[in-house]
Amino acid sequence: MKLLEWTLPAPEANLAADEALLDWCEARAETGCTEEYLRFWMPDRPFVVVGYGQQVEREVDLAACRRLGIPVLRRCSGGGTVLQAPGCLNYTLILRIDPAGPTRSVPTTNRYILERHRTALTALLGRNSPPVQLQGETDLTLGGRKFSGNAQRRRRHCLLFHGTFLLQIPLDLMTAVLKMPSRQPDYRQGRSHADFLTTLPLTAEAVRQALVHIWSAHQTGTPPPADAIAHLIQTRYSQPDWIFRTTAPVPTTPAEIPPAPG
Repeated sequence: MKLLEWTLPAPEANLAADEALLDWCEARAETGCTEEYLRFWMPDRPFVVVGYGQQVEREVDLAACRRLGIPVLRRCSGGGTVLQAPGCLNYTLILRIDPAGPTRSVPTTNRYILERHRTALTALLGRNSPPVQLQGETDLTLGGRKFSGNAQRRRRHCLLFHGTFLLQIPLDLMTAVLKMPSRQPDYRQGRSHADFLTTLPLTAEAVRQALVHIWSAHQTGTPPPADAIAHLIQTRYSQPDWIFRTTAPVPTTPAEIPPAPG
């Protein structure tokens, strides 16, 4: 597996980069390339991200976001709405779909990846920590409180699985800009954001190294072409008909896309 330590300068660029990486690996898989990827990135500012099939008005307090200057964006995968902010460590996995293996379906992929992460984090936290558990369909929890949400998108040959580890998070800001989610796992039991979420008492570097180890991602990879990311930003990730499911035009400025290391 190849490693990309690759944070782009704009929120929409980081979301577009995940989809571009999936598209790029899928196209290369058609020619027999079998490379898989692990990417890490961390935001430098707050922004809200809704899941692919969600209604912004149902999940987000738009008035609060406008007042606080917090952008609202949409990702290409499912799952719920999240607040991204400094202190969130994001990871992306691009894996091959094996019809006879653990990536053969959405449920088996969820369990395969998250059980590996659960085991790695349990070892890091030690015996005196509350238990790390897989709860709901795609949540990792610490003592029953969520610290990681995850989602996936699948193509014919490859899948994208990505998620966030909450290492530090402004819970008051989350409460201000996110409504109670329209869909909740049973174990949430109606808890508020402040009562439902927690942070993982580990450093970003410790979590990175644990995931690098379990996925054997020891070689630096090559990123997808910058023009593919810029195209996704210009045509989708900065457009209100993508974000808000409207048709209103908006002027856009392509985000600068620096090269990834390696």
